[in-house]
Amino acid sequence: MGYYDETEITREHKKPRRSFKPVLSSIISGVVGGALVLGVTTFTNDQQPSVTETNQAVETAAQNESSTSTANTQALSTGSNSIADIVDSLSPAIVGITNLQTQKTGDIFQNSTGESVESGTGSGVIFKKEGDAGYIITNNHVIEGAQSIEVTLYSGDKVEAELVGTDALTDIAVLKINAEHVEVVAEMGDSSELRTGEDVIAIGNPLGEEFTRTVTQGIISGVDRTIDVTTSEGNWALDVLQTDAAINPGNSGGPLINMSGQVIGINSLKITESGVEGLGFAIPSNDVLPIAEELMNNGKIQRPFLGVGLVEMSEIPQYYLQEQMNLPDDVKEGVVVGTVSPNSPADEAGLQQQDVIVSMNDQAITNASDLRKFLYTETEIGDEVDVTLYRAGKKVTVKIKLTTSEATNA
Repeated sequence: MGYYDETEITREHKKPRRSFKPVLSSIISGVVGGALVLGVTTFTNDQQPSVTETNQAVETAAQNESSTSTANTQALSTGSNSIADIVDSLSPAIVGITNLQTQKTGDIFQNSTGESVESGTGSGVIFKKEGDAGYIITNNHVIEGAQSIEVTLYSGDKVEAELVGTDALTDIAVLKINAEHVEVVAEMGDSSELRTGEDVIAIGNPLGEEFTRTVTQGIISGVDRTIDVTTSEGNWALDVLQTDAAINPGNSGGPLINMSGQVIGINSLKITESGVEGLGFAIPSNDVLPIAEELMNNGKIQRPFLGVGLVEMSEIPQYYLQEQMNLPDDVKEGVVVGTVSPNSPADEAGLQQQDVIVSMNDQAITNASDLRKFLYTETEIGDEVDVTLYRAGKKVTVKIKLTTSEATNA
C-alpha cells in the first residue's frame, strides 16, 4: 500500500521487479547505509516508499495522548455530547500541516536561489502543552523531507513548527510550537476499549486548506487489522483500526474521535482501488502514544539492532537458490542475508552473505517483514536471540546479542 494524491507526500506504486542476477553482491552495495541505520534493510528495486503487492493506494494519518492543561488551556473531555458539540470543542486542537521544501530557481547563467515551496499538506492534533511548548502529532509521511514545517492554527494564523522527532516505520511524527498558540489540548482515549460498530468521527483537511476541518462520520469497522506498508526504513506490518468514516488526501495526521470527544486513532490509510469504498484506517491511540512519548524524550525510536541487509527469497531465481546456494528443496520460506554491517551484532556472531534465515528463537521467519516485526516487537536491546539459518546447504543456529546502531558505530 502507499500514499497517494498531489496534496501530500506520496508513496509510489510498486514497480515491476527486475530479474535477480546470479551475482548476489551486485545488488547489495546500495543498502549498507540503510542497514546501519535501521538494523535490517529490505533489498527491493524501489528506492522511494512504495505500495505493497495489492497495488492499492493508501493514505496515512496519526493520533495522540492525554494532555497537561494550564490556566489558559482547556483539556477536552466532552462526555457523551452531540457531534456538533464535539467538533466545536475539539476543532481548536486540530491544525493543518504544510511541508515546505527548498526549490532552486535560476539557470546556469544566473546565481540560483532557494525558495520554499509547498511539497505536501496534512493534518495534525495538539495533544500536549508543557511549559512554553505545545506538541502536535502528525504522520511521518506528511513532513518527511521537509526543510521547514508550517502549522495552520484554528484561527487561520500560520506559525513555524519545530520537528521534535519522527519514526518512518510507524508513520508517527511529533512537532512543537510555542505554547501561546495552544488554546485546546485534545484528550487521548483508550483504543483497546473500542468495539466494532462504535460511532466515530474524523476531522482534518482533505485536499488541503480549502476544505479545512472537514468532519466525516462513520463507525469502527474492525479493531484488529494489519496493513503491510513499505516505508523509507523498510517493510512494516502496521496495526490499524478500520473505519468507514470518509478519509481523503490531506486527512493524514488528523484524529479519529469517539463519541466522548477523545482521540482514539490517527487517520492513516485509505484503500482507493477501483470499486472499493469505505476502507479507511487509523493508527490506534495506544500505539501512537508510546512512540510519541519516546520521540519527545529522545528525538528518535531506539530499536534492537541486528546489522544486516536482506534480500527476499522471492527475488532470487529458484535455480540460483538451489544450485549456487545449495538451499534444500524443502526450504520454501525465509530471508537471505545480503550484507553484514562491520562490527554489528550479526558480524560479531559470524553471519555471512547468502545465509538464509528461517527462524529466530524458534519463531518462523518467512520474509523481511517477519524478521523486522519479531526484532522490534519481541526483543529488546541487550537480548540474546537464537538465529537458525541455512549456510551452503547446512542448517546452523547462532546466538546473537542485540545492541543499538549507535553502539555499533561508536
